[in-house]
Amino acid sequence: MEPKVAENAANLALAIGLAGQAADRGARLVVLPELCTSGYVFRTKAEARAGAEALTDGPSLRAFETFCRERDLFVAFGFAERDGEALYNSAALVGPGGLVGSYRKAHLWGEENLFFEPGDRGFPVFQTAIGRIGMAICYDVWFPETFRLMALQGAEIVCVPTNWVPMPDQPAGQLAMANMLTMAGAHTNSVFVACADRIGTERGQPFEGQSLIVGCNGWPVAGPASRDREEIVIADLDLLDARRKRAWNAFNQPLRDRRTDVYSELLGADIRRSWY
Repeated sequence: MEPKVAENAANLALAIGLAGQAADRGARLVVLPELCTSGYVFRTKAEARAGAEALTDGPSLRAFETFCRERDLFVAFGFAERDGEALYNSAALVGPGGLVGSYRKAHLWGEENLFFEPGDRGFPVFQTAIGRIGMAICYDVWFPETFRLMALQGAEIVCVPTNWVPMPDQPAGQLAMANMLTMAGAHTNSVFVACADRIGTERGQPFEGQSLIVGCNGWPVAGPASRDREEIVIADLDLLDARRKRAWNAFNQPLRDRRTDVYSELLGADIRRSWY
């Protein structure tokens, strides 16, 4: 989708409209882009604050809670979160029963550092009726620890609201670098990944589009989408395959084969290990 900066009400209506189209096609889990309700390229901290909302009682959460209850599905969407004086680039996961949980972007990109605080809640994984769901945002996928820490907590799918931009020296017509990093993260951790990118150019900043859904084997199962059109990428996934198909052959399983005698099993993070 193509959000417009400082047009929160119109962005929210567009997001819910597209999520409704996905639901009409049978979707049970919908992923929407990073900061999809506020737009991305802020000029000032005041403008970022004006586009932000509290997690628990903001208009976006209320609207998606109603939508998810009526359509019996889950939605992961990006929004600018206001928590007291602090602002975060956040994502919320909402289901038929209301708010499931939220995530704050750990790795800030570019001028986001002027407006947002780095995420302070780690990489949570949420157990839901459709599976164990983690979330990451955009630049987070450049860090292998992002996928690894969620996989170790039992994530079956990672939802990635994102605003990918062209990378330096990117050849014309090449896949977005993030597509390849996402495929690698899915492959090396045996998790599904669903990425929703925005399109368009906002205040001179072009975006990559190319939303995609990646299987737990690392190969795309839907997308990449186009670079310049609003569209829906949809796939049928058996999330249990993230566990069922984890072994690659009689000898190799990517999480089991880690050399935890050489490096910390949990990468020094304060999380509780799940099955793998």
